[in-house]
Amino acid sequence: MNTLITDGSSLERAAEIVKKGGLVIFPTETVYGLGASAYDADAVYKIFEAKRRPHDNPLIVHVSDPREAEFFSYTNALYYRLARAFMPGPLTLILKKRENIPPEVTAGGDTVGVRCPSHPVAREFIRLAGVPVAAPSANLSGRPSPTTAAHCIEDMNGRVDAIIDGGDCEFGLESTVALITGEDSVKILRPGAVTAEALSCVCGSVTTAEGLSPGETPLSPGMKYRHYAPRAPLYLLDGARENVISYVEEKLRSGERCLFLCYDAEAEAFGGAAISLGGEDDELLHAHRLFAALRETDDYGAEHELDAIYTYMPKRDGGISAAIYNRLIRAADHTVIKV
Repeated sequence: MNTLITDGSSLERAAEIVKKGGLVIFPTETVYGLGASAYDADAVYKIFEAKRRPHDNPLIVHVSDPREAEFFSYTNALYYRLARAFMPGPLTLILKKRENIPPEVTAGGDTVGVRCPSHPVAREFIRLAGVPVAAPSANLSGRPSPTTAAHCIEDMNGRVDAIIDGGDCEFGLESTVALITGEDSVKILRPGAVTAEALSCVCGSVTTAEGLSPGETPLSPGMKYRHYAPRAPLYLLDGARENVISYVEEKLRSGERCLFLCYDAEAEAFGGAAISLGGEDDELLHAHRLFAALRETDDYGAEHELDAIYTYMPKRDGGISAAIYNRLIRAADHTVIKV
């Protein structure tokens, strides 16, 4: 069993573990992170081993103050404009790295992701550690990201040196990742709670990456591999609401062992065959609930063998819906059924 730290007075112990090359799971406002000193190549290597994460998938470096990016990356005026607007908060910015960041952090690339979380426990932990903290999400690679300490224990018990319990994460989806491409322009590599519309209030040009080209090195986590996936196959149903409901009803009538990720109204009608993401129009709650709901499907599947999980094809009409779509399309391995 790992050391479970539940109060602020014990953060010094967690910080000492990082200073000595160990691994600590810590809360952020997005998801829980699995952290090590970003300057320690051996400690960073242990992150990949603990998560079973491919080594060509880069990590994000977390700081307690946006100005600390100066120590290991080349900042610019747009970085500070964005930092004033959105940091601390769920935004990661990609910058050119300095030589003191080992290639293990960046998958051998010459850029590094910089993030200053808004969770007070995270910032105090990083401040006490005295080094920037490289951290992906604290789950086994490919599984839904953890939004509670219990999720972290489920995946990482015995694989890390300590877990800081900071309660439920506020947003529930990982940070927005944006590459600074010019003096007044950014490209979103991974959507999150800081939306394209919000970024456009600070930047003259905001574009979104469509995906990786063959052989291209990812600059951000979440660009290359199947992510966030529950153990049973997940299918996105693209069609009118009544068609989606009829499709799932027919699957259940046929004897298929399936679950429906849906909204409150449908969940009541489907009973034990459904898990709710919240009210139909509450997209912030959908984002907050998504990974926990996917883990609930795994808990259900442990008792009842599951053939499939179905959910609505998410909207793509701006705001947080882009982040929900991004996570679900990867969790479903791009499997969409027209109904």
